Amino acid sequence: MVPDQRIQELPAASAEWLRAARAARSLSVATLAWLGVESTLGLAAGLAAHSVALIGWGLSAFVEAAASLIVVWRFTGARTLSPSAESTARRAVAVSFWLLAPYLVLHVAHDLDAGHRAVPSVLGIVVTTVSLVSMPVLGVVKRRLGARLASAATSGEGTQNLLCAVMAAGVLAGLWLNTVGWWWVDPMVAVLLAALAVREGRRAWHGHACCH
Repeated sequence: MVPDQRIQELPAASAEWLRAARAARSLSVATLAWLGVESTLGLAAGLAAHSVALIGWGLSAFVEAAASLIVVWRFTGARTLSPSAESTARRAVAVSFWLLAPYLVLHVAHDLDAGHRAVPSVLGIVVTTVSLVSMPVLGVVKRRLGARLASAATSGEGTQNLLCAVMAAGVLAGLWLNTVGWWWVDPMVAVLLAALAVREGRRAWHGHACCH
């Protein structure tokens, strides 16, 4: 049997699988574009409002972008059909989760030490609301693609999109609840997200980031 025939018999080489791989790559490229806008607007809003919560949320987009870049790398060129590329991408996504976790904890510690509280910002509310609506859709679609592709890297990126939505919800909740004195909700959510990031990183490292 010639090599090309063997490749065609691989499940990963089916037309449906390749379409799903292209869709995963395209979604990751689109996510990168949005994250560029999100981080820029989030940082601008945070600096204008002197809100460390918004600044931190804007900076966290860079960690999330790393996962998108990894998936784009994974499904580009010859790596698309490479099991070793999937293994490398899966572990790289796991590392991106582990980078996010200490960032969140250090961010909370800094806020508490400095006595920072989230403050209202129209631009911040708009951009976090858009992420709150759009990121769950992207996250669910990517996790389904990850299951179809047997790609923990793709599923892990989808989970990071879901975490982005939860962080956006936390920023919005912090902005509102701070007005009634419940300032502690924002740091509490951040610590819980850090714990979840560690768990998801462990699952991604071992290839168990799909469909849970």
